[in-house]
Amino acid sequence: MLLWTLFATLRPLPGRDVSLATGPPGSVYARVGERYRQILARDGVRLRLVPTNGAIDNVRLLKDPRSGIDAGFVQSGTIKEEEAPALVSLGTVFYEEAWFFCRTCDPPLPPGQLQGWRISIGPVGSVSRPLALKLLALNGVDVTKLKLLDYAPEQAQQALLAKELEAALLVSDWDSPVVQSLARAPGIRLIGFERADAYVALFPFLTKLVLPRGVADLASDRPPQDTALIAAKASLVVRDELHPALQFLLLRAATEVHSRPGMFQRAGEFPAHEEIDVPLSTEARRFYRSGPNFLQRTLPFWLAEFVQRMLLLIVPLVGILYPLWSLAPKLYFWYNHRRLYPMYRELKLIERELYTGPAAVRDTLLARLDDLDRRARDLTMPGPLNENAFSLRSYIQTLRSRMQSQR
Repeated sequence: MLLWTLFATLRPLPGRDVSLATGPPGSVYARVGERYRQILARDGVRLRLVPTNGAIDNVRLLKDPRSGIDAGFVQSGTIKEEEAPALVSLGTVFYEEAWFFCRTCDPPLPPGQLQGWRISIGPVGSVSRPLALKLLALNGVDVTKLKLLDYAPEQAQQALLAKELEAALLVSDWDSPVVQSLARAPGIRLIGFERADAYVALFPFLTKLVLPRGVADLASDRPPQDTALIAAKASLVVRDELHPALQFLLLRAATEVHSRPGMFQRAGEFPAHEEIDVPLSTEARRFYRSGPNFLQRTLPFWLAEFVQRMLLLIVPLVGILYPLWSLAPKLYFWYNHRRLYPMYRELKLIERELYTGPAAVRDTLLARLDDLDRRARDLTMPGPLNENAFSLRSYIQTLRSRMQSQR
């Protein structure tokens, strides 16, 4: 019963279903989530991808224990630790750059001259929308004089190319098909953040990046100069109750997907043990400190997890059973000694009464001695104690002979 209770309490084997909040179709969150799903499927884990409007929606779902969401991608700066005590991070996994594309305007207009512009800043629930509002406010732009639209990235791309928008702010990675298309599209200009250092100083969760000149299209020299960008880091956030083994699988998938070099990252830069919004989970700290353990490196995942969890039971049980096993022979011999001691005491009492009592009681003492001899013969003793049993019977015979010689 104790073993079963410990087995159930420690949850020795994880479930096989995980829900991951991603983002809108075609977003970096959705694309990365699909790769995670394929990797976890190799270990028999079903990763359910839940489309959302973006990181803000993901945080809302993660904070709600009734949502059924176990994990999600969250952009730095969108969550506060004190507001989500049940959430932990598995580390940062990639950059999310802010891209500001507009219809050709050379030179770019200052922020104060954008009155009347139709600008897409992303749907409600996405991270691009609050970021855009912050940037506009910092630059003193009166948003009431703008027409701010909540287009998804693909919709914003089509509207910008169709001249239905003057500008669009997107938050995505360089590999996004939308970013790639707009960076090469004629008549569309990528506006850099010339004061990126100031934005980073004001918002420490941001990072300054530089897009090299001509990297989008060398033949047409797009962009025509090095372009400063601002970017946030995306974290993989989970509920703290998610089984450690499933956290390990997500970390292993993140390593496989994000550890390669990219436009703005060097090999091995991600995933990283960075605590930006919420603390790292215990499993993540262990993973970044020492990597997979011996069992995880050599055994199939489920077998390694079973053995690892069973060790948590076996080690303490061995710590209890070994002393008991060592003590058992001593207890056994003590118990059998306890069976002999009363007989020795009775024999000593008979001998004392023989010398101190009247002669009339000798027949009674002899009968008691015969009964004691019978009980001694019926004793079954372990090997080492046979000598004690033989000694008892020998003493009984000696005393009987003495009593018979005195009759």
